[in-house]
Order: sequence, then C-alpha cells, then structure tokens
Amino acid sequence: MSSRRVLKAARAIREVVSTAVLYELKDPRVRDVTVTRVEVMEDMRMAKVYVSIMGDQTKQNLSLIGLRNAAGFLQAKVAERIDTRYTPKLVFILDEGVKKSIEVMRLLKEVLPSDDTDDDDEQELDEPESGSQDHPEDDGADGDDASS
Repeated sequence: MSSRRVLKAARAIREVVSTAVLYELKDPRVRDVTVTRVEVMEDMRMAKVYVSIMGDQTKQNLSLIGLRNAAGFLQAKVAERIDTRYTPKLVFILDEGVKKSIEVMRLLKEVLPSDDTDDDDEQELDEPESGSQDHPEDDGADGDDASS
C-alpha cells in the first residue's frame, strides 16, 4: 500500500523529471519523450520512471540510453525539489502502454464489422427532437423551478 508521502514524492519526481527533460536536457538523443508515471519504492531509495517515446524501436532505444546517461543530472534536479534523507535512484523504463493500446485499437478495427448503417443511426440521433424545441415555455418553467 502506498503512503501519502510516497505518492507526493512520485508526483514531484514526475514533474521535475518531465520538466527537466523538456527544457533543460541538452542531449540530442532524448527527443519526443513523455514521462507517463513514476513509482517510488516505500523506502524512497529508488524510483521507476516510466517513459513513452515516439518513434521506431531504434529511436526509442537511443532515447532510453540518453535518459539513463542523464540519470545523475536528473537525480540532482530531484534532490533540489524533494527534501528527503535519500535522493531516489532513477531507473528509466519504456512504457509500452500507449503502443499496446494503439495495437488493440487496430486489431479491433480489423475484427469488428464496420457498418455504414451505424453512421445513419448516429445522424438520426443528432437531429433535435421536435418536442424539446417546439415548447420553449417548458424550458422556462424548468429554469424557474431550479432557481426557487
């Protein structure tokens, strides 16, 4: 079970690392990186930083190597922000969640039949109902009840 202190530390680490990667890290290998989440161990000595990297496998591996080389710099930024006895060691892990969700969506589109009739049904639902706009006095009566 995560304590409130650990969750606050994880949130702060995520903010510091994502800001530093975006604005302060000058490594040309680290591009299109998004910090998705951070998990801090209970003893606060290690933090797993999950990152999503846009691009092919080679670009992802290169960016991950760049992040791992910059871990000391990023840990120093975290140490400035978080006042704890130990600065958590940052371990960068590639988050496959986004990639997997895109793959699932692609597979669902292949498997599920695509009906053009569904589009017609949605258009019918988007048209206004004749009863709701033909009687504007009903809307006024409801508004009076809400203010009373």
